[in-house]
Amino acid sequence: MTISVLATRLTKGTDLKIAVQEMVHKHHITAGSIASCVGCLSEINLRLAGAEKILAIVAPFEIVSVMGTLTPDHQHIHISVADNQGYVHGGHLMEGNIIDSTAEVIIHSYPQLSFSRGFDPSTGYSELIIKNN
Repeated sequence: MTISVLATRLTKGTDLKIAVQEMVHKHHITAGSIASCVGCLSEINLRLAGAEKILAIVAPFEIVSVMGTLTPDHQHIHISVADNQGYVHGGHLMEGNIIDSTAEVIIHSYPQLSFSRGFDPSTGYSELIIKNN
């Protein structure tokens, strides 16, 4: 399997989710994943488990983990961040996660695959569909 690697450094004030969306569109990624993301945020906006609550906090956070499945129309991304006491918060990345000083993002693209999402009645959610090109 061929993997294309994209790497960028995001700067202060950039919205992490929007930046990833822009990378997917700019590089015509049909199937991708987030391989690494290291940096810090000044604001978080996370959808918590159960999809009923949003956690929005303005404070300094270190990014400790980011992972995601990237399709042309939807980026399903989860993030964990640590606050200045070392407490970790995590959830589904929404718009409004703002880079503080920097974030280093590495994305893997799989040119021989296409990812999309479709409703799965067994889960009640839009789930990943994987196709070989």
